[in-house]
Amino acid sequence: MNGLVDAFTHRNWAGGGPDKKAAQLEGSKIFAKEFLQRHNIPTAELYGTHDSAGGAYGALCAVDWPVVIKADGLCAGKGVFVAPNPDAATDFIERVMEKNELGDGGKRVMLEEALEGEELSFILLTDGERYAPLVPTRDHNAHSTTIRDRTRGGMGAYSSDELLPAELRCAIEKTIIEPTMKGLAADGIRYQGFLYIGLMLTKSGPKVLEFNCRLGDPETQAILARVEFDLTEVLADAAAGNLKPEKLKWEAGASACVVMASGGYPGKFEIGKEISGLSEAARVTDVKVLHAATKRVGDAIVTSGGRVLGVTSMGNTLNSALQKAYEAAGKIRFEGRHFRKDIGKPQQQSSAAGD
Repeated sequence: MNGLVDAFTHRNWAGGGPDKKAAQLEGSKIFAKEFLQRHNIPTAELYGTHDSAGGAYGALCAVDWPVVIKADGLCAGKGVFVAPNPDAATDFIERVMEKNELGDGGKRVMLEEALEGEELSFILLTDGERYAPLVPTRDHNAHSTTIRDRTRGGMGAYSSDELLPAELRCAIEKTIIEPTMKGLAADGIRYQGFLYIGLMLTKSGPKVLEFNCRLGDPETQAILARVEFDLTEVLADAAAGNLKPEKLKWEAGASACVVMASGGYPGKFEIGKEISGLSEAARVTDVKVLHAATKRVGDAIVTSGGRVLGVTSMGNTLNSALQKAYEAAGKIRFEGRHFRKDIGKPQQQSSAAGD
């Protein structure tokens, strides 16, 4: 976002990510929305963009409810809110634009239609010309219990080929992926690296919720569990502008990641809680316990953040992968620990997610 790849390019070093111009797809939700509209890529209807709280308040009189409000910039996962009514919408706008709770990321907001359906994470790797889709994933976000508690940190994800039937894959590539790649080229943007496309599968077809210029978390854990190729080699190819999509081979079956979080997350939480059972969990077949927010204190491993561990598993079927992940998660203990029990179950959502 701050031009790291540009600095690499200036020094003639290989860089495996988007430059500063391309990274606006994630860094500015308004930039991304305008890109989608300009290239006729299916997305939620835009009600308007506003650089003043007064303008945003006034616009609430002409929207359908619920309405999605998005702070334009990066806001550490707190910049998107599905407002069920005018009071909730006004509260969010006031805090973002007048009380400056999200800093510079909240100087502008946009209002858009709330889409209904199931979300799907479609992530691809591109060298700027060729692209290779990764296996499909779906994540589950943290439960939000109050208006003031909106962090959307992923609490689990799974990957299965059944998520993306051939007909749906064809529709996504035809209406979204190909127009996106062509649109980037038309706008003079050579995008390299991972492009995360958050989709809502609506009754009228797939629509884009957001772009991220990176792999998602915890989708990454589920994706990498299925890799059957040399990731370093493929990334080097992409950075050199020579991606070979045929190199990306995937293990059959399914994978799952269950995130174990600190008590209170996604709100306020305490850290420094000693973790037990890690060795026992690691002995469960086809399971890897990935550390996200831990540190060593003497001989102990303790929590150091909100999302502490990603318990990741493989299986011949989604059910078997989930069973292994939950078996391992059940062996791990720390004060306040919690995790979602419904990873992999269908969920009807009405939101325009992401930050």
